[in-house]
Amino acid sequence: MNPATAHRIASGQTALGIELGSTRIKAVLTDRQGHVLATGGSDWENEFVDRIWTYPLEAVWQGLAAAYGSLARRVEADHGVRLETVGAIGISAMMHGYLVFDAVETQLVGFRTWRNSMTEDAARQLTELFDFNVPQRWCVAHLAQAIMAKEPHVSRIAHMTTLAGLVHWKLTGRKVVGVGDASGMFPIDPKTTQFDTAMLGRFDHLFAAEGLPWSVAEILPEVLPAGHDAGTLTESGARLLDPSGTLRPGIPCAPPEGDGATGMVATNSVLPRTGNTSAGTSIFTMVVMDRPLRGVHEEIDVINTPSGDPVAMVHCNNGASEVNAWAGVFAEFARAIGSDVSTDTVFEALFNATRAAEPDCGGLLAYNYLAGEVLTGLSEGRPLFLRTPDSHLDLANFMRAQIYAVFGTLALGMKILRDEDTDLDSMLAHGGLFRTKGVAQGLLAAALNTPVAVAETAGEGGAWGMAVLAAFLVDGDGRSLSEYLDRVIFADAAVTRIDPDPVLVAGFSSYLARYTEALPVMRAAVAHS
Repeated sequence: MNPATAHRIASGQTALGIELGSTRIKAVLTDRQGHVLATGGSDWENEFVDRIWTYPLEAVWQGLAAAYGSLARRVEADHGVRLETVGAIGISAMMHGYLVFDAVETQLVGFRTWRNSMTEDAARQLTELFDFNVPQRWCVAHLAQAIMAKEPHVSRIAHMTTLAGLVHWKLTGRKVVGVGDASGMFPIDPKTTQFDTAMLGRFDHLFAAEGLPWSVAEILPEVLPAGHDAGTLTESGARLLDPSGTLRPGIPCAPPEGDGATGMVATNSVLPRTGNTSAGTSIFTMVVMDRPLRGVHEEIDVINTPSGDPVAMVHCNNGASEVNAWAGVFAEFARAIGSDVSTDTVFEALFNATRAAEPDCGGLLAYNYLAGEVLTGLSEGRPLFLRTPDSHLDLANFMRAQIYAVFGTLALGMKILRDEDTDLDSMLAHGGLFRTKGVAQGLLAAALNTPVAVAETAGEGGAWGMAVLAAFLVDGDGRSLSEYLDRVIFADAAVTRIDPDPVLVAGFSSYLARYTEALPVMRAAVAHS
C-alpha cells in the first residue's frame, strides 16, 4: 500500500465516475490526474417485457449500490482506506429512452430504453417538422409517440429525464442533465447549449389540439455544460449510493452525462475534426464537426459534446453482445472439459485466434442483431451465423466474422459521413472490445479504412470518462474542457495507433459486400421466426 495514495483517498483528492451501461454498472475512482485507483461493478440485464426492452427501477438502485459497494471494498483492500468521501461525483448512463414522472414523482410507465424501435411514425414526423434528424430512440420521439397513441399517462407528465438524469436527481435533488445527454433528448442549439427554442415551439404547436396541460419545455430538465455546478450529494442520495452509511453527503456532483459524451471524454475527442468509436452493447462512432452537415440523414444523429459542440454520430443498436454470448459458450465448453479458466482468458484466446483468420473470414458471415437496427431497416433482431458449403469454418474465421459483425452496420453508416466530406483528423476507440491489444483495433481500422488509436484507459470506458468530468468540475481552473484534457488528463497518456492494413481493408470490403447482399435473409428471419 502506498501511504501517499491512501492519504489522497482519505482526504478526498479523488473523483468518482459511475456509468450505468446496458449490461454492467461500473464505478471508477481516480486521482485528480485521471489515474485509476480502484474499480467496481455490478452486472445487470435488460428485460423484454410485452415486447418492450426495459429495466425495473429497483434494479437501478440495487445495481448502483452494488457497483459502489464493490468499489469501496476494493479501495479498502488495496489502499487500507474506508471510503468516506470523494472529491467529486459524476453519473453517466446509456442515452435516450423514455422515463416520465408525475408531480409527486411517481413513475408513470415502465422505462422504455434506447433499444426499442417503436417510434417510427413519431420520429419521421418530428424529423420533417424540425428539418433535423430525430432518431427513434430519442426521448422526444418516445414522448411524441405516446401522445399520438393517446396513452392515458401523457396528461399527467410533470418531468421527463434520462437514466443518468434520474440517478443524479435522486442523489442530489437537482433535475438537470449535461449537454451531451440532453442532446439525445431534444435538439440542442449549439450557440446557446440549450434546447432549441424554435423547435420547442414547433413541438407544442404540433400537439396543440391535444390540450396538454404542459409545454415540452416545462417537463424537460435543466441543461448544464461540463464544469458547471450540478448540486451536491444529499443525505438520502448518499444512502442510495452507500446503504452502509459510510459515505458522507455534501460531495460536489458534475452534470450527469450520457455514454456518448463520456466516450468523447475518455478518448479526448471533444475538439472539431476528432472522433471516437465506443463499443459495448451498442456501438457508435462520433465525429465532432467543424461545419454542419449538408443534408438531413436519418442514419446520422447530431448530438453535442459536453461543452456543446455539434457531433455527427452513427449509432448502431447492436454491438458486442453476440460476441460476449459466443465467448460464454466457449467458456462453458472449457468448464465442461475440466478447464478452470477466467472469462478474460477466454476472451483473449478467442480474439488472438483471429490473427490467423483469412482477410474475408473464409466466406463466413455473421449478424449480431439482438435488437432491431434502423440503419438496415430491421424492427427486431435475430442473431444469425451463415456460411456456404465451400466456406472455411475454423475458430479464427468464426471469431473474426463475429467481430466484423460488430463493425458491419457501423461501416454502412460511416459511408454517409464520408460522402458528406466530413473531415476527421483522428479516431480513438474505447470499450472492453479493445482490451486484447491490437485485435479489434486493427479490424476497426480496416472496417473504417482510417487509422485508429487506443489509449491505455480504453478498457475503463465511460465510467472513467465520467470520473474525468467530475474532476474537471473541481479542478478545471477556468480552462476549457479540451485544454483540461490535453494538459492534465492525456498529457502523458500512452496511446497506440494502428493504420489500416490494405489486405484487411480489402477483406472487410468483401465481407461487407456479402453482409449487405444477405440482408434479405435477416429480414426473412424477423418475418418468419
